[in-house]
Amino acid sequence: MNQVAHLDFSGQVAIVTGAGRGLGRAHAHLLASRGCKVIVNDLGSAYDGSGDPNARVADTVVAEIIEAGGDATANYDSVEQGDQIVEAALKAYGRIDIVINNAGILTPEVWSDLTLESWQRTLDVNLTGVFSVMKAVWPVFVEQQYGRCVMTSSPAMYGAGVAAYAASKAGLIGLANSLQFEAIKLKLDINCNVLIPQADTRMTQDFAASVNDRRKSQGKSVAPNAPAEVLKRL
Repeated sequence: MNQVAHLDFSGQVAIVTGAGRGLGRAHAHLLASRGCKVIVNDLGSAYDGSGDPNARVADTVVAEIIEAGGDATANYDSVEQGDQIVEAALKAYGRIDIVINNAGILTPEVWSDLTLESWQRTLDVNLTGVFSVMKAVWPVFVEQQYGRCVMTSSPAMYGAGVAAYAASKAGLIGLANSLQFEAIKLKLDINCNVLIPQADTRMTQDFAASVNDRRKSQGKSVAPNAPAEVLKRL
């Protein structure tokens, strides 16, 4: 029997941050299709954190889930106010079993253009935002002696020309490991894992376009053989 194919989350409640589009939307749909009640959290902003905060894309995902026979509730709080997201989930469903930390922003500055403000803003959302959500939900997990959390990292942490984003995504691994250590110490059934997807999403598409446009404007368009040309000089 394929155990994965028969996974059932009936009776459980999940928070999925950044669930209005891309990976988060897919996570929310999957959990709901397996019987999970889902808090669809999304500010509705652009991939770099800009844009109209009132663009409530979470509503669309909730409508899709309900139409498919699932149960979901929209939430528009920032992950920087994790306690508000957790409070909303408890108010809506009375419990929390799963947290998918997916919300994140990516600004396209290369190192020479990166400002302290942009660096801090990226870490505030991508790393401190996850801390905020997990800090708020942890007492719930401890009290019920059960919880599942996933951090969404990125291959960009190995170096992709976006230092702030890379640092924030690498930091999630340390945070997840620390939480797992805490759960083991307390002998609780709490698992904290890290997902490192190479996914074709709005963020990666828009970011790639932005970087390519900038490189072209600066005369830095890279030919396919350029990496090898650099490598042979090292």
